[in-house]
Amino acid sequence: MDPLSDLIALLRPNTAISKPITGRGAWGVRYATHNAPGFTIMLKGTCWLTLEGEAPLKLDKGDFLLLPATPAFTLSSQPGIACEPREPMDTPVRHGEQDGEADFESLGGTFQIEPANAQLLLALLPCMIHVPVSEGRSVRLRRMIDLIIDECGGDEPGKDMILQRMLEVLLVEALRWQGIASGADHAGLISGMRDPALARVLGAMHADVRANWTVAGLARIAGQSRSAFAARFGAVLGCGPIEYLARWRMALAKDALLRGAKTLDRIADEIGYESASAFSTAFRKRLGCPPGKFARMGGVAEAG
Repeated sequence: MDPLSDLIALLRPNTAISKPITGRGAWGVRYATHNAPGFTIMLKGTCWLTLEGEAPLKLDKGDFLLLPATPAFTLSSQPGIACEPREPMDTPVRHGEQDGEADFESLGGTFQIEPANAQLLLALLPCMIHVPVSEGRSVRLRRMIDLIIDECGGDEPGKDMILQRMLEVLLVEALRWQGIASGADHAGLISGMRDPALARVLGAMHADVRANWTVAGLARIAGQSRSAFAARFGAVLGCGPIEYLARWRMALAKDALLRGAKTLDRIADEIGYESASAFSTAFRKRLGCPPGKFARMGGVAEAG
């Protein structure tokens, strides 16, 4: 698989909550930070989203929004309106006037991902992915949003299951949306995959994570000098190539430990360590606890 597919497979995303959110008249709500990727698909009308410390963003019918980390935010019928605190719910939500036809409607919710490697997602993406309806209806992401909007408008048997599967596919499409890296300075895997030379390097590392990779060897794959490659990789990915490899190896190790089906010797061999002892030492140094404790504690023993 390619590096992005590797990442998505490791995160194992699924739709934790999806619910209709409607409103009428003047309204405003405020939510605190919560550690789960949140999304909104605008089905009707408009609303304004304001992330903490950012300017208000207008959302129109057909827009899609993904918040990989879901920071504190407000949602309102217009900018500057007083917002009341709310807690996330897994049931339909109505804002503003409770009677009468809604003038705003969206499908919102959260995605659940493998918590042990959740930081991978946050490190690889910008704080917000906004796909406006003006992006055009020919792109795959737009077609998927249209299908979800159409499904929400009907009441066919199996609707909830179909919506969940569509939303999971939508997350994958959003992660590989071309607009993420267009004109953005965010460092991460997505940006690296847009760079042909770095994409070759990332593909090689992910295809053979066991190999004894060196900066010089990776530079040859990129077709660049060692210094130029190292500088470019660091600028685009946010870390050096060997550090990236170490982080990915540890991500694979955490996943294998939590699944519990492999011995330390096998894990060490599969991710490129000479022995279980060498792997355990590296794991403890990076994660702050030995592999066995990490597995027994279900990943909560991770130091950071």
